[in-house]
Amino acid sequence: MNWENIKEQLTTFLKQEVQKTGLEKVVVGISGGLDSAVVAILCKEVFGKNMSGVLMPSQYSSDASIEDAKELCQKFDIDYEIVNISPMVEGYFSNIKDASALRIGNFSARMRMSVLYDISARDNSLVVGTSNKSEILLGYGTIFGDIACAINPIGQMYKSDEFDFARFLGVPDSILDKKPSADLWEGQSDEDELGYTYATMDEVLKKLIDENIPKEQLIKDGVDEKLINMLEYRIKSNAFKGKLPTIANIKF
Repeated sequence: MNWENIKEQLTTFLKQEVQKTGLEKVVVGISGGLDSAVVAILCKEVFGKNMSGVLMPSQYSSDASIEDAKELCQKFDIDYEIVNISPMVEGYFSNIKDASALRIGNFSARMRMSVLYDISARDNSLVVGTSNKSEILLGYGTIFGDIACAINPIGQMYKSDEFDFARFLGVPDSILDKKPSADLWEGQSDEDELGYTYATMDEVLKKLIDENIPKEQLIKDGVDEKLINMLEYRIKSNAFKGKLPTIANIKF
């Protein structure tokens, strides 16, 4: 792929979309993961000192995530602040003893987005999203959490392709080499939860979505039917996450 051309398209998108709002500043949540690293680098190039990063660790965040996020900010001279969301999460779940890791993880994601939108109000800036196409298609994200944003430069980029783009941008190896993870609880891994690597899933998603190849043909071509069924189920069952709320149509 021509990554220079794609970078130019995305930086132009960011500049134009922010200009449309009349604002000049953007804010990005930086997790120490691949997606936020790519978006932060793009935003830094476009907005310079008008771009700020926010690191939002919780009691479940790994030390490596924070260190990787700091390394990124230092390498690309990104201004950042740290907001620990542990008190928010602990305050809500202090009297709830049977909360699952998923509930706590989703709540943590929503607390992080609440922080970002509060900072955007403080600084009169725009929240830039960090969800890639693979996550959006599969609904692998928290509605009103990490999925929420004003604009998203990487929502049409598959996760497996994003690794090559990240290398082109100069993302540190500490981020490139680790397993994809939302870091919502200790040891959490995207690919372990989904059951397949992003490379495997993206290869089939491209055929299903971009090339519109029927399921039956893919099975004939030797694609794992279990994988196809999982992808189709997730796409259908999570489609609501990418839509505005359905409003009743009243006839007066």
